[in-house]
Amino acid sequence: MAKMTAAQAAVLVMEKEGVTQAFGVPGAAINPLYSALRKQGSIAHILARHVEGASHMAEGYTRAVAGNIGVCIGTSGPAGTDMITGLYSAWADSIPILCITGQAPRARLYKEDFQAVDIESISKPVTKWSVTVREPGQVPQVFQQAFHLMRSGRPGPVLIDLPFDVQMAQIEFDIDTYQPLAAYKPEATRAQIEKAISMLNAAERPLIVAGGGIVNADASDLLVRFAEATGVPVIPTLMGWGTIPDDHPLMAGMCGLQTSHRYGNATMLASDFVLGIGNRWANRHTGSVDVYTKGRTFVHVDIEPTQIGRVFTPDFGIVSDAKAALKLFVEVAEEMKAKGRLPDRGQWAGECRERKKTMLRKTNFADVPMKPQRVYQCMNNNFSHDTCYVSTIGLSQIAAAQFLHVYNPRHWINCGQAGPLGWTIPAALGVRAADPSRKIVALSGDYDFQFMIEELAVGAQFKLPYIHIVVNNSYLGLIRQAQRGFEMDYCVQLGFDNINAGEDAGVERSYGVDHLKVVEGLGCKAIRVTKQEEMTPAIKQAEQLMAQFQVPVVIEVMLERVTNIAMGTEIDAINEFEPLAESVADAPTAIAAAMLD
Repeated sequence: MAKMTAAQAAVLVMEKEGVTQAFGVPGAAINPLYSALRKQGSIAHILARHVEGASHMAEGYTRAVAGNIGVCIGTSGPAGTDMITGLYSAWADSIPILCITGQAPRARLYKEDFQAVDIESISKPVTKWSVTVREPGQVPQVFQQAFHLMRSGRPGPVLIDLPFDVQMAQIEFDIDTYQPLAAYKPEATRAQIEKAISMLNAAERPLIVAGGGIVNADASDLLVRFAEATGVPVIPTLMGWGTIPDDHPLMAGMCGLQTSHRYGNATMLASDFVLGIGNRWANRHTGSVDVYTKGRTFVHVDIEPTQIGRVFTPDFGIVSDAKAALKLFVEVAEEMKAKGRLPDRGQWAGECRERKKTMLRKTNFADVPMKPQRVYQCMNNNFSHDTCYVSTIGLSQIAAAQFLHVYNPRHWINCGQAGPLGWTIPAALGVRAADPSRKIVALSGDYDFQFMIEELAVGAQFKLPYIHIVVNNSYLGLIRQAQRGFEMDYCVQLGFDNINAGEDAGVERSYGVDHLKVVEGLGCKAIRVTKQEEMTPAIKQAEQLMAQFQVPVVIEVMLERVTNIAMGTEIDAINEFEPLAESVADAPTAIAAAMLD
């Protein structure tokens, strides 16, 4: 067998497991691995400006394309702790990423060595597996097990911590005979699927709730086939948005406290049966369990056994990979349809479509500074159906889910449960690295944008172009809105009188940070918009600048300072702060407009 360093063996295993791209920041304790990466030359590397940024790039890379596993690398100590947020985000949303950290030599562990920290213990709560490799000969098998775990069952992240002397040690390893371990995915039985469909058939107003597990399983086409075979409307969760196109007749809208549609909530409340597939009943989708479940029967399909009954106990639970379950759902439903044994759902589906036509929020505001609702209307008018949106948290993301449209799986790249500020820029760069041809539009509020703005330099250096819409109200808007219940507006204002802005800078001067100058200083291009008539020219200009310079282009939209976006504490008690649409003219880019044409 060939002799090599353990670090070289690790690189060869990653290559065999299909890794072609890594993100990270080198350092003294991880240099042996970087040396092996350079020598092998098969795995490209993008240098982040912050190690947390590298972890979010890895997330974006995984989320963008089925089968991808993003890899992020950092040195010892703070590099690992910096990546905890990325690990938490990936763990919460069932996203497989591999974090690799350097570590002090084994003899110096627990001896107050420089940048030596027990990252194995720190990261265990937010990983599927976290391990410090203490024997060089174990390195190939540890990496093999890491990929096996990331792909098996509920996907998730793994951290491998490599002491410096372990990386440097010589081992014998035969890469030519190496084979990845087959992933374990539980599969539903036909009897389970037949029982679930019999329960669905007994209902009068059934719904399918489509979760992110369907995206992870690359099974969106099967979901649509099943919905069409049965005629049952679909409510996607935020993580499942795009599993069925927004303009599909059976897409019934999203349900929830924030990222929801009025018609989606109303349809959920009108239903009597829910089949959840690959979803986790997250609280911002359900609100209180009592309201969400009252009067409804539930079947829950999930790949993780302990997820069944975690939030509430369904009437019937099935442990299965979403694709395996949906293959059987389609098979059984299409057989029953051919024999005329499925109920006609036409009236119920028609009622859902009627709500979709009439229960709309107004977007057609003419105010200057702009209302955010008008920004999303402009985005709908200017971005095509194949646009991939990237966003994380805040009023900007909540409003985006209420007003934008998604037509394909993996075209809404969103950090669902963790929601860390700063996620959007590095995640968008990861999506671009995964798919050089995709039309990518990232969306941030001003604070999310400022959190990791330095990562724009990565996009400039490595030629990773995309459009970034920044809606700027110079506020922590979501927190300000939440503070209304405490009768305060405290420590959430980001505006200040920028002494470097010219006297003729207008309202931009009082908004504080000059994003255009910062963006340009980081090697990218930026455009500022103050009224809706400027949006279309700005987007066209941004597309031209991207094509010319191959860098991220930021469009900053100056918003009114205070806007309250619709949300509430229960799905039957959503506060609507703005006027509702009285006709399609009030919401001209809503799906209803196309339905009525």
